[in-house]
Amino acid sequence: MSGSGLSTNDGPGSAGSRQWLTLVGQKKVLAVAHTVPYAKRLCDVLALLEDDFRLQVVFTAPPHALGGGVAEYLGRLGGMALPWDEAVRMGCFDLALAAGPRGVAKVRAPLVMLPHGAGFLKRMVGAAESRDNVCGLRREDLVPDGGTLPAAVVLPHRDELSGLARSCPEALGVARVVGDPTYDRIKASLPLRAEYRRALGVADDQKLVVVASTWGPRAAFGRFEWLLPRLLSELPQDVYRTAVLVHPNVWAGHGPWQLRAWLARCERQGIRIMPPEADWRSVLIAADRIVGDHGSVTLYGTLTGAPILLASSPEQEINPASPAAVLARTAPALTPAYPLAAQLEYAAAEYRRKDAVAIASAITSQPLKFNRNMRRLMYRVLGLGQPAHPPVTRPLPLPPRLDSWTPAETGAPA
Repeated sequence: MSGSGLSTNDGPGSAGSRQWLTLVGQKKVLAVAHTVPYAKRLCDVLALLEDDFRLQVVFTAPPHALGGGVAEYLGRLGGMALPWDEAVRMGCFDLALAAGPRGVAKVRAPLVMLPHGAGFLKRMVGAAESRDNVCGLRREDLVPDGGTLPAAVVLPHRDELSGLARSCPEALGVARVVGDPTYDRIKASLPLRAEYRRALGVADDQKLVVVASTWGPRAAFGRFEWLLPRLLSELPQDVYRTAVLVHPNVWAGHGPWQLRAWLARCERQGIRIMPPEADWRSVLIAADRIVGDHGSVTLYGTLTGAPILLASSPEQEINPASPAAVLARTAPALTPAYPLAAQLEYAAAEYRRKDAVAIASAITSQPLKFNRNMRRLMYRVLGLGQPAHPPVTRPLPLPPRLDSWTPAETGAPA
């Protein structure tokens, strides 16, 4: 991994590195970042370890088919990073954090497993009749080596204990209902909505449409070919601004050049595509309308007060016990047969705030308590007392202006 400043022989804790260290003897935390979304979730958690000179955090990135962009993301963070092969050889870590299962059985440290999105929304395709094949709760997700349980399995909502009891009952003993960091950050940031809109460059008399897509064959991205051009041609551009949030796995799976090439004409005509490394949460808060699918971003949109129009909600992929299933039954469905402006206004007219609040409340049963619960869990595993101050849920930073989301050169024709 480039940019880490570490060679294979100079990792923290290795014999070759100690002579160069200023602080020694700290407990070591390993953050296992398979993909950009996983890395982003881990950063929310690692913020709870700030200011503690007793700890050294180290990152590593296991091989992953959708791992494109992780090395660059960690490089921008300035995190100390170890090659994966060295990380699994070392036995000096006191805590490991991971938001995905691949390869984590090789890590020799007490492991805390976290979800990387809004709970456990998706199930494996082909398992439409099974409620026990929910991604993130399956035995192969939680006990990837077939025998060793993690030190803790983090759940955002107590209702997910019943799903865990069906799919991997032996993990109930290490399950901890902790909460959801993104829910809490969005909640804490809602009062700043007007500031986020000003930072984005959205005028008071303009409406911001946020189009969000998860990844996979049934994601809303598969409709962008006709949806985005119609947003340009049918919505008055002096009234509507459009921002597109594409799941980082789409960028990693197809490559940034290809994604930009597919969307180049729309970008040139004014639709703004958020880069995968950016923080989408403040943009979601600024939205007047959300066009989304069965992914986490759309579900988090229920917190914002913006009416939601679903471009895709495949029943066979949605965990029927999740709030995403309730959203799929509640929000209006986009259809190509009617004008988009009329459908957006229909979604606004049909919007019922109490329904959205009920759906959002099913994301976590520990609202605004993630930081308290998660910090307590990590320090218990580390065998340390917590710092003598309460953890604070900070509001999200201001987003960059929409006009600064500069399209990359693709060579695509104008």
